[in-house]
This record gives sequence, C-alpha cells and structure tokens, in this order.
Amino acid sequence: MKLREELVEVPSPGGPIRAAVITPVGDGPWPGLLLYTDIFQLTESTLRTARRLAAAGLVVVVPEIYPHGPLAGVALEFDDAGKKAGLDGAAATTTATFDDDRWALLDWMDAYDDITTLFVTGFCLGGHLAFRAAFDPRVAATVCFYPTGLQNGALGADVADSLSRAAEIRGRLLIVFGSSDPHVPADARLRIIGELYAAGLDDVELHVYRGGEHAFMRDVGPRHDPALTDLAIAEAVSFFTGRS
Repeated sequence: MKLREELVEVPSPGGPIRAAVITPVGDGPWPGLLLYTDIFQLTESTLRTARRLAAAGLVVVVPEIYPHGPLAGVALEFDDAGKKAGLDGAAATTTATFDDDRWALLDWMDAYDDITTLFVTGFCLGGHLAFRAAFDPRVAATVCFYPTGLQNGALGADVADSLSRAAEIRGRLLIVFGSSDPHVPADARLRIIGELYAAGLDDVELHVYRGGEHAFMRDVGPRHDPALTDLAIAEAVSFFTGRS
C-alpha cells in the first residue's frame, strides 16, 4: 500500500506538538493509530516501523514526546550522547505534561476527517505513555511494546500512578516484552500482570518473546531481532484490525 506523509503541529496547552502523520493513499476514512516513540523521538528507525503499520490501513500519528523544550524538533542519535539527552528529556517532563499532550493529540485525532477508531501503541518509554493513553475511553485498543517504568511508576520527573489506574482502561490491551529485557525482568513482568489482573483486566494479552532484548524492534544496532520484529508487527496489526 502506498503512503503519504506530512509534518503537522498539534495544538496543546504547552505549545504545539510536532508530529508526523502517515496516511494510506486511497479512499478513507481509516482507523487512527497514535504511536509514541522511544526516548530518541522521530528517528528514521521509528518512522520505518510507523510506515509498516500505516501500510496495514492505519493513519499513524507519531508525535515528538519532548515537544516543548530544547529537544523540540530534534531526532536523537542512537549513541551515548543521544541516550543521555533522551533520558534528560524524560527527567524534565512531568507526568501531567505527558498527560496534557496525550489529551491534545487524541482530541486532534478524534476531530481528523480521515480517522475513525482510535488505537495507541508505543515503544520503551513510549510504551508506558501508550498505557496511560489507554485511560481515555475513546481508545479502542492499545499495544505497549516493552514499556519501561510501568512496574514502578518511573516515567519522567515524578512517579506516575499508571498501574494503580489500570481499572480505568476500557479498551483491549496487549503488552509485548522480550524475555532478555533488563529494564523489565521477570519479576517486573509478574508484578505488572498481577496488578492488571487485580484491577479486573483479566483478559489482557501479555506476550513474552524468548530471547528478545530491550528495543528488539529498533532496526539499528545489535539488539535488533528481525524475526521477532516481524512477529510483533503482525500481532499488533491483527490486534488492531483483525479483532473486535
């Protein structure tokens, strides 16, 4: 499927949010997918993944997660300096700011002519943001890829109340981890699924891919696992478009 891309500025209380919008070529409307990046923002690696998802018949909206400070407009490199800058960006952003931006993005997508159903996904820190986006009753389904900090509330400048609010989630939820992820080891995964079940989300899907490292879907660097990436994308597309 052919795609078209544009950069837009989504208004929010903290100022405009720069976002890439990737739309299938053809007659819409289409389901809309809010895609949260990892700490490196709008890299070509993440955009390649976004294009694969858009090619399944989704309007994919990929915002910067640090749109209001010195990292606005910056795609970070996958090196030590880029990692430090991305972590510093997280440490300077409150949960309330992340939430305000989420409301603004979903409001914008909800009013977008080519978008019908609202879906959300995200990677790493963006996977945690995707989980919080699932609190919005408009979100029909969410896929979180190796969300960091979900087990202990580590997100930004403060401790997020994400797991304690799990009962607010009304849409379908899929969480994907790699078994060799040091940021979310087995005990952390056990805590997450236990608290989700305790919140009444006993139909959540938790997939643990054997041998998968943290960020195994990032197609740059030694952690990348192409086979697991293909599996994860196929399962996400099925979860979004093949079920109700």
